[in-house]
Amino acid sequence: MTLPRELLTESAIELRRLIGSKQISPVELLETCIERISAINPAVNAVTATCYTRARQEAKAAEQAVLRGDPLGALHGLPTGIKDLEETAGLLTTYGSPLHRDFIPNKDNAMVARVRAAGAIVVGKTNVPEFGAGANSRNVVWGATGNPFNPTLNAGGSSGGSAVALACDMLPVCTGSDTGGSLRIPAAICGVVGFRPSPGLVAIERRGLGWTPISVVGPMGRTVADTCQLMAVQAAMDDCDPLSYPIDARQFATPLNCDLSQMRIAYTEDFNICPVDQPIRAVFRQKIAAMRHLFKSCTPITLDFSEADRCFDVIRATNYAARYRAAYEKDPKSLGPNVRANYELSARMSLAEMAWAHTEQTNIFRRFQQTFKDYDLVLAPTTPVSPFPWSQLYLSEMDGQPLRNYYHWLGLTYVITLTTNPALSMPCGNDHQGMPFGLQVVGRFRGDHAVLSAGHALEQAFAAIPELRRPRPDLSQLQQPTPALTSIVTHPPIATD
Repeated sequence: MTLPRELLTESAIELRRLIGSKQISPVELLETCIERISAINPAVNAVTATCYTRARQEAKAAEQAVLRGDPLGALHGLPTGIKDLEETAGLLTTYGSPLHRDFIPNKDNAMVARVRAAGAIVVGKTNVPEFGAGANSRNVVWGATGNPFNPTLNAGGSSGGSAVALACDMLPVCTGSDTGGSLRIPAAICGVVGFRPSPGLVAIERRGLGWTPISVVGPMGRTVADTCQLMAVQAAMDDCDPLSYPIDARQFATPLNCDLSQMRIAYTEDFNICPVDQPIRAVFRQKIAAMRHLFKSCTPITLDFSEADRCFDVIRATNYAARYRAAYEKDPKSLGPNVRANYELSARMSLAEMAWAHTEQTNIFRRFQQTFKDYDLVLAPTTPVSPFPWSQLYLSEMDGQPLRNYYHWLGLTYVITLTTNPALSMPCGNDHQGMPFGLQVVGRFRGDHAVLSAGHALEQAFAAIPELRRPRPDLSQLQQPTPALTSIVTHPPIATD
């Protein structure tokens, strides 16, 4: 038995309330989500390996727990997608790489275990670029993920599958992670919410260089409130992550009171360094004009990120050197072009360059924190262009000018990665091409709760402003498969549950 399809548009928080009050069954919700995945996923290719048999067993157990009156977790009975970079017990985890095409972990990693302990029912994995490299979720294991507003276009990455599954109401809860923008970019161009938390707030097990804060795991959601709900489950100290620290994660479930009329807002089109397409600059100015009346002040700001590109190159490459040296030396062709490019960049670097980069990141961090003596938030676009075709692996030029490398177009997000400040990408109407526009909201150092709370207040305000409210894809246009999305797969099909 399934539920009315319109229930899938409800927030994760509302669905959890309906489960807890016995108005809907976890079994019925799961079957409705599976039905939606079956209908829509062939058009967008967001959900990869699935475990429906196990999920059905867990949904029945979740239903019985409700009927018995057992204490219920924050995600009890909610069907969930896990990004295919996170190891899941008994469920194929490929990292989007043929090297892991048959890898089935025997345990959940730390973050997945917390999500499951909160009652979430893992339904399947969500698509990624190979090893999360780049912001186009395509690989030779599963193929490409198409944008829900136009499947011929890029869905972003590396959490692209999660963003699309949320946008298409296939699953109410999905996880993500972020190095140079992997939570924020797909959220922006798919019309959902992605939050990059402060390093250490959500313990991450798979970061090889445990003391380096470049990569984080974090929440996504259709709304800021849903994102807060998942954050309240994910945040925790764990011995697997040397950057993690004790935190009462329950605080994130309830946004703080946030009076936008008292907030001092700074905004920037490009952080004075990032390439941004001229039409996106114009759209961003229009968005600022439509929202500035909400704030006490709203002021353009000049920032010093002059060495950020080179700094990010080195720090990112150091991580790739640590993780992929053995695979590269054994067979460079076993790695895709983006991963190879990162490793080869690292192989040319010296110890002196690495020392300089970490010193410069510290300088960037300290300079940026001075901004918050005068302002409460910094606003910027999340992405510098409207989504381009997924068949184009990455953006090589902008406004007729060549870009430095395959990830240079991610500058708007990776400069904030370097600062380690918490950053939210939230829907902010459409761009000049009618595609979703993402607003990046950056807060104070360790000010995660405040950023989420401000995002919640902005979301409520934007709902009353037509040009700022969240756009939704037309699912009726996604009823037919898009065979081209799986055309880049170079191996026989993988059998999944």
